[in-house]
Amino acid sequence: MATQSASLTLTRDDQKASARPLALARWLYAVASLVVVIVFVGGITRLTESGLSITHWSVVTGILPPLTESAWQAEFDLYRQTGEYRFESGPAGMDLAAFKFIYFWEWFHRILGRVIGLAFLLPMVWFWIRGAIPQGYKPRLLALFALICGQGALGWYMVASGVGTDLTDVSHFRLSAHLLTALFLLGGLVWTARDLQMQASDPTATPVRLTGASIVIAAILFVQLLLGAWVAGLNAGHAAYDWPLMNGQFLPQPDLSRGWFWALTHDPFLLQFLHRWWAFVAVAALIWLARRVRATDRMASIAIHTAFGTMVLLGIATVMTEVSLWVAVSHQLVGALLVASVAWGMHSDGKRDVAAI
Repeated sequence: MATQSASLTLTRDDQKASARPLALARWLYAVASLVVVIVFVGGITRLTESGLSITHWSVVTGILPPLTESAWQAEFDLYRQTGEYRFESGPAGMDLAAFKFIYFWEWFHRILGRVIGLAFLLPMVWFWIRGAIPQGYKPRLLALFALICGQGALGWYMVASGVGTDLTDVSHFRLSAHLLTALFLLGGLVWTARDLQMQASDPTATPVRLTGASIVIAAILFVQLLLGAWVAGLNAGHAAYDWPLMNGQFLPQPDLSRGWFWALTHDPFLLQFLHRWWAFVAVAALIWLARRVRATDRMASIAIHTAFGTMVLLGIATVMTEVSLWVAVSHQLVGALLVASVAWGMHSDGKRDVAAI
């Protein structure tokens, strides 16, 4: 028994000696950066109405775009069967050159998804074989990879809602699931990287847990991100171009013909109104988080303040520029950076609570 116990202790010591938490943290930060990029490109894809330009999902053969004019024409013919082309882009005069432009953004978006999958899977396998993954982190890394795979599946599920139908856009519910899963993945990558970075400094450190305050703040931010995703999916940014009023009124008249629940989930005027003003509830919650961590992690506090301040200004500018492409895309980009900074701040909040015990 003593020999078996000594052998087990030796094995654990060997695992600790071969673990490379700082290397893993840097790798996860790199993957998180790629997720920020794909959220940015996803915003361009949505705002340029590019999401339905590729009507099929080919994991391997879809890596290359059409290489001949006949191949381009075949893709264009498939797109012309969509409701988006028949009722919007076709009557607007879309030709093959314009189709190539929207095809590029959807193709680039899908390629980035594959790059993220490989950028996570291949290093994870290498770290695993080398015994570099600290004890207890393998299940978490597998869960993050499952999220990446699920994100890809959700992307196709979203596109499928607009293919073979008379709809001119994808389902805003599926779009929100696709976007929010990406942001949840981003938060998970940052959180895990922070845990590993902490372990690199202190091998006895244990993973940080969410505090009660952070759970409340996360719930408030989730509502704002969900509203933003619905606004994007329903093109509700075009409901009004003035601020702080909406078409000269504080509260626009929502369409209640199908009840309050339908209005809360479908009416573009009401959703833009809610997204505008719930933002300030989210700002109050984020100020609370920033103040909680200011003494122990001033950089996290600064990052949170900078992100939400910039996002609010870009949100107002998006409305007042009539949803200018690059302003609106920048709003979504800063939203991803806000999620990353909030995950950082929440981790610091949990670390502060552990230190206080």
